[in-house]
Amino acid sequence: MKSIEVVAAIIERDGSILATQRGYGEHAGGWEFPGGKVELGETPERAIVREIQEELAARIAVERSVCVIDHDYDAFHLHMRCLLCHVAEGDLELHEHLAARWLDARTIDSVAWLPADRKVVQAIKDQHILRA
Repeated sequence: MKSIEVVAAIIERDGSILATQRGYGEHAGGWEFPGGKVELGETPERAIVREIQEELAARIAVERSVCVIDHDYDAFHLHMRCLLCHVAEGDLELHEHLAARWLDARTIDSVAWLPADRKVVQAIKDQHILRA
């Protein structure tokens, strides 16, 4: 099975986190944390800053690692490093996603998260990143 290494941004703002709805591919319509593939020779931190600039047209600052998720989808194994971030500059613009929502502790389960991202949601709950 092919393995894919990706990074995901848990973008926090005032006790809420950003969820994005995937706009393409096999999992289109599912909700995820924005991010993407790590390029050869790239650190996870550099990769997530690049990916968010490409996907959301904003510059983010990485605060810390939250979790590393391994998940087997039918066609590939996903290795996802999840980094807590905040927007440092710019307004978020959707370039690849259908929609976006800011979710807090009461609303985090209100979207249909993709399977690997459900594990990230649990890590966010365990680490008390969200406010009620």
